[in-house]
Amino acid sequence: MHTQTTLGHPAKTAVPDKFVYFFSAGEAEGNAGMKNILGGKGANLAEMTQLGLPVPPGFTISTEICTHFYEAGGKLPDWVKPHVMEALSRVEKKIGKKFGDVKDPLLFSVRSGARASMPGMMDTILNLGLNDQTVEGLAQSSQNPRFAWDSYRRFIHMYSDVVLNMNGSLLDVLLEDMKEEKGYQFDYELKVEDLQKLVQKFKAQVKNHTGQSFPTDPVEQLWGAIVAVFSSWNTPRAITYRELHDIPWSWGTAVNVQSMVFGNMGDDSATGVAFTRDPSTGEKYFYGEFLVNAQGEDVVAGIRTPHVLTKKEAAKSGSQSLEEIMPESFAELVTIYQKLEKHYRDMQDIEFTIERNKLWMLQTRNGKRTARAALRIACEMIDEKLITKEEALLRLDPASLDQLLHPTLDPKAQKTILARGLPASPGGVSGHIVFTSEEAVDWKEKGQKVILVRVETSPEDIAGMVAAQGILTSRGGMTSHAAVVARGMGKCCVAGCSDVVVDERSRTMKVKGYVLKQGDMITLDGGTGDVYMGEVKTIPPQLDGSFERVMKLTDEYRKMGVRANADTPQDAKMARSFGAEGIGLCRTEHMFFGADRIDAVREMILSDNKIERERALAKLLPMQRSDFFELFKIMEGFPVTIRLLDPPLHEFVPHSDEETIELAKRIGWDFDKLRLKIKSLHEFNPMLGHRGCRLAITFPEIYEMQVRAIAEAAADLVKAGQKLTPEIMIPLVGTDRELEILRTLTDETVKAVQNERGVQFEYLIGTMIELPRAAVTADAIAEHADFFSFGTNDLTQTTLGLSRDDAGKFLGSYVSSGIFQKDPFVSIDKVGVGALVKMGTELGRRSHPKLKVGVCGEHGGDPESIEFFNSVGLDYVSCSPFRVPIARLSAARSALKSLDAKKIKH
Repeated sequence: MHTQTTLGHPAKTAVPDKFVYFFSAGEAEGNAGMKNILGGKGANLAEMTQLGLPVPPGFTISTEICTHFYEAGGKLPDWVKPHVMEALSRVEKKIGKKFGDVKDPLLFSVRSGARASMPGMMDTILNLGLNDQTVEGLAQSSQNPRFAWDSYRRFIHMYSDVVLNMNGSLLDVLLEDMKEEKGYQFDYELKVEDLQKLVQKFKAQVKNHTGQSFPTDPVEQLWGAIVAVFSSWNTPRAITYRELHDIPWSWGTAVNVQSMVFGNMGDDSATGVAFTRDPSTGEKYFYGEFLVNAQGEDVVAGIRTPHVLTKKEAAKSGSQSLEEIMPESFAELVTIYQKLEKHYRDMQDIEFTIERNKLWMLQTRNGKRTARAALRIACEMIDEKLITKEEALLRLDPASLDQLLHPTLDPKAQKTILARGLPASPGGVSGHIVFTSEEAVDWKEKGQKVILVRVETSPEDIAGMVAAQGILTSRGGMTSHAAVVARGMGKCCVAGCSDVVVDERSRTMKVKGYVLKQGDMITLDGGTGDVYMGEVKTIPPQLDGSFERVMKLTDEYRKMGVRANADTPQDAKMARSFGAEGIGLCRTEHMFFGADRIDAVREMILSDNKIERERALAKLLPMQRSDFFELFKIMEGFPVTIRLLDPPLHEFVPHSDEETIELAKRIGWDFDKLRLKIKSLHEFNPMLGHRGCRLAITFPEIYEMQVRAIAEAAADLVKAGQKLTPEIMIPLVGTDRELEILRTLTDETVKAVQNERGVQFEYLIGTMIELPRAAVTADAIAEHADFFSFGTNDLTQTTLGLSRDDAGKFLGSYVSSGIFQKDPFVSIDKVGVGALVKMGTELGRRSHPKLKVGVCGEHGGDPESIEFFNSVGLDYVSCSPFRVPIARLSAARSALKSLDAKKIKH
């Protein structure tokens, strides 16, 4: 390595000795293991070349140059250019053509390629090197003038959009106007003379819009394209996608410069995208789409509705297949896809072009897939002995399991079908129609569920796709931008619904005589491709055998238990159905808001003395006992951790005069007296006020009633023959003395019930660690505790000094500025809050070696946080019922990763 200096200032990053990597048949300077440097696309182009597959020659400019590009203020450093030109010269020698030659020109594609796949998020330029002279040479050398001029108009369109930052729709209008004038429906119907006129119109529009002529020097075009691809790493759509998928900005993108092969040379040429298995269902069959006489962007952008690959699929759709139209190329493609899947040991997403019956491979990568497909593929690849069980678990994305828990449409519900498109991404969703990405974001911010309806989506629509419940497009196929991105996000999508006519100007969609306008409700079934009028009832998700098998597999490897946060019998049943091994947090205050009990709670709060409070609490006792009895019964011997009353009392009293008047009437109080009493409960900072264990120190009878209800419910079930060990949790403890006092009260109350009922049972008393002081004095607190449960929601608030309810206004800026890597309420702040969790665990176990330690904040369902908790040695995590499967898989993956780390260490 050597350090580059510019204008007397040392560069921030050292310049690598090598940063341009050549690939061509018989030689490749990279391989699949170099994704960090070459990006995914560049590494796999090199690897396919090494495997002897037909890959057009080219070279990759490494991701390291992306860093230098931004350090230089968005400019390509001059010292890069000689290396690029040297590699370009090698490509010229390999192919026997010259870049910029007016007789037989060599053309290039310039594409992005980050180490993580970001489909459609960054920029591509095809047919680079064309101008008014080289287009004539291409027409002559190919003996196909229409192809040459078609390539030229495509190049001007792409280059103007990507490099010159011109609105592509300005040229789209010229294209559509010409087609309308000539009576054509498709682009490929344009004649040579039409294309020549169109090129002149395109160039005139470019000059009119940008104030400068379209660049004609091929080398100038090349530098412009390379700069544009590096710049596309920082576009709003790329930033949104990275944030969505946790891809760091520092990774950057590589640039792939590759000699062009052409799928638009006539009826013996084609281009396509394929998957080695169905990315929606995981079924093992060759799946994909292609277009005759087209270029690759046509398939992905959904400009024409493509054909399928196999005869079998063609029979279903009534279209032609590649297998029938170009049988030799199809047979070669089948051999290649099987070789690639075996080599990479994963489902592959491949791009190919056929130029005059010669097959070329342009890309392979691990394919994006739905969660349902991922589980099936993992299980079947285990059975095929392609991968191990451990590899299968490590490949699965825990967060994606959330997709499987989406509802589907009720088959018994009444429906009015509007149209049928392609089932691009599963799920059943309803929403109000919107026609732009901006509208989708705006409506969502107002609390409305929307369906984004587009002719076709583009990368600029990413924010709207995130905001929408589902996506409907009238054009495009199963491998279009909408389909690929929706599957990656777990969004319901119906693509290529050709019966739908979208008019963005009038904000309407027309389908089979219906005219639907913005705001009208429709329903999508992403599993069948059906589109329905209005809102259709949904049913809970149906989980298949692959899901159950993977969940059982997680239990073989994980070390941590997984419990659920559940306050109601419904939550508890749901948690058990997802495999929860108990309840890690039952919030008793949630039980107090029922219409049959809220007034008794308010009587207790408003009481002037202990006698009045005990009278009100006596009304609540049987209700609480019944609540706990149900939860214990459903959990069938699994642990149930019940947190005693935590929130401040003012949360339970009326907040308006109207409600106060109603309450005064019901409980027979004077309105003014009641209003004064409520006012006296007001606190300036209730989160740090009279709540949690502080309430019980002041009013011990509250906790005494709750503990009695727990003990009586447990006693009744133990008498009936059920085994159980209630876990009683005291919240907001900050000192060991608080827990000592309240442990004594709890012990005395439980023992009194056991003596009264003549039944003995084990029980545990513990505390939530949610204050920094509790964490740093955990050794003293542990002397009075059987277990700790880290309440990471409040621990994050009290450690960072952030209000969870207010911080949302500025946390986004903190994440985008790099102050926080992620929202600390979503993923644990390992350096600060995490350090307290680690310290509290170690100190607690130092004075109480058998101390059970878990976590019950929302972080208990976050995969990255779970990995941290596993490293700290926690016994269990607890999360919402629907995140239990995510936590089980995350815990298994964490155990496997720590096992791998130990092997490497030793």
